[in-house]
Amino acid sequence: MKQQAKKHNMDGVFVLLVFTVFAACLLMVLLIGAGAFRRISARDGASYDRRVGVSYIAAKVRHADTADGVFVGSFDGTRSADGDTLFLMEEIDGERYDTRIYYYDGYVRELFAAADGDFSTADGEPVLPAESLTFRLEGGLLSVETTDGDGAPSQLTLSLRSGEGAAS
Repeated sequence: MKQQAKKHNMDGVFVLLVFTVFAACLLMVLLIGAGAFRRISARDGASYDRRVGVSYIAAKVRHADTADGVFVGSFDGTRSADGDTLFLMEEIDGERYDTRIYYYDGYVRELFAAADGDFSTADGEPVLPAESLTFRLEGGLLSVETTDGDGAPSQLTLSLRSGEGAAS
């Protein structure tokens, strides 16, 4: 009888040991999966942040792409092939307005105002954190280069549909 009681105790210890090993393996798999999920989420978030800047500019350009509606230059309105400001012109009730997209004080900014208004770079609304933003317009191709807040560069080249009307 004592022999059988010892055997039942050993069976109980064996079952408890197997359960402990199973629980430890399950916990290890969960921790590895959580770490992988965290890394994938961080990578996807960084990728989204890089794409959103150029996607925002692409959507704005496509909306304003009319004859002489898109040009590049300096913030004061001086046109050039290379520039720090993208101008998107439109006419509303016979008056010309422009949307200026530019980099200032750590942000890509946007300023919508009358084309002949006197504004400073601080007047624009911050849109996205960034480290730099440059534009180049040659032969109907608009090149955009930006560096996001984390230092990751992004480039975009758009072919303006308005053709020669969008010359630099």
